[in-house]
Amino acid sequence: METDCTRDDAPVKRPDPLPAGTRLLHIGPHKTGTTSIQGALFAAKDQLPAHGVEFPAHTRHPMEAALAACARPAMMGDIVPTDGHWTKLVKQVEAAGRRTSVVSSEFFADAEDEATVARIVGQLGGDRAHILVTLRPLAKIMPSQWQQYVQNGLRMGYEDWLRHMLRKAPYEQPTPSFWRRHGHDRLVERWAAVVGPERVTVVVVDDRDRGGLMRTFEALLGLPENLLQPVPDTANRSLTLAETEMLRNLNKEFRGNGLPDELYSKLVRNGAVMHMKNACSPSPRDVKIYTPVWAVEAAAARAAEMAERIARTGVRVLGNPALLSAVPTSPPPASGEARIAPEVAAQALYGALAAAAEAPVRHANPAKARTVHQTSSKELVKVLGHRCLKKLRGH
Repeated sequence: METDCTRDDAPVKRPDPLPAGTRLLHIGPHKTGTTSIQGALFAAKDQLPAHGVEFPAHTRHPMEAALAACARPAMMGDIVPTDGHWTKLVKQVEAAGRRTSVVSSEFFADAEDEATVARIVGQLGGDRAHILVTLRPLAKIMPSQWQQYVQNGLRMGYEDWLRHMLRKAPYEQPTPSFWRRHGHDRLVERWAAVVGPERVTVVVVDDRDRGGLMRTFEALLGLPENLLQPVPDTANRSLTLAETEMLRNLNKEFRGNGLPDELYSKLVRNGAVMHMKNACSPSPRDVKIYTPVWAVEAAAARAAEMAERIARTGVRVLGNPALLSAVPTSPPPASGEARIAPEVAAQALYGALAAAAEAPVRHANPAKARTVHQTSSKELVKVLGHRCLKKLRGH
């Protein structure tokens, strides 16, 4: 293994650019800075060609294409991924010609076997492909991933979910995708077996260095330093414990009453949750998702084993592998229950109502059209009231 690191707090040496014409495929996995990188690349899309680089996708994150390539289902109630989504992305990559191109989706980590990986690599460039894996400490990933699963309908509480993932063999229920994504050693092995270890780079993300991941991407792509900049995205923030528990209990009611998945996608995830995230910032008083000591230690032990196995693959590692098994220090949970603030609950309910009313608010000038989440509460109330009255008069 080629490791480019020194002490825990030493800056990572800037890596040399990949050969011109490389197809850089960033496969995540989830909760390792993927959204931040995708946002920065998409924001700089028009500047990249001047430096010989293409971002060959028409959206920040070609999620449907990646899901289709891996034969994985969509998130609950979302658009069903098809071969058409994947074929479109492949054609966009081919159109980059001999330029370097970069594709990023954490859902490529869901590829289950080497045959699927080989097909993806073959269609995205074959021997021109270089695989980039970004990794963070497993103990930090687990609370973020649990609340993300809750946003996709999970009804299990955090500690119970931890017991299933860490103590209940075969560790696959209720979220079999977790270890497919976050068995980081097996993930690296699957892709290295297809492209060879010399065409796999693992980046250990250091949360203390906020710009480090951006700078690494710039170096690998041969871009000027600081070209990639973070794009504010409140919709991607994690939920607080109270928000997650509110949603988890809503999931129980939703499933218990047999409502369709499409309704969940529209009213809950893209209505209530999305509006709540955009309208409400977490407060320092909010109770955070607390991982018990036994689970932190178990996750750290698993991560240490993974780091050792990754070392044996011979892939290049940028950053300090010891960070992956570091035990994060977090204060014990605050006394008292995590309670949802009335204004947060109101914003969640409001988001669901607005989604049900099928806003956006329309303007005579299409350039000024806005989504629900960009529209003031006062204006949306007027729109909702007008629509309700119109429906009532129609009866």
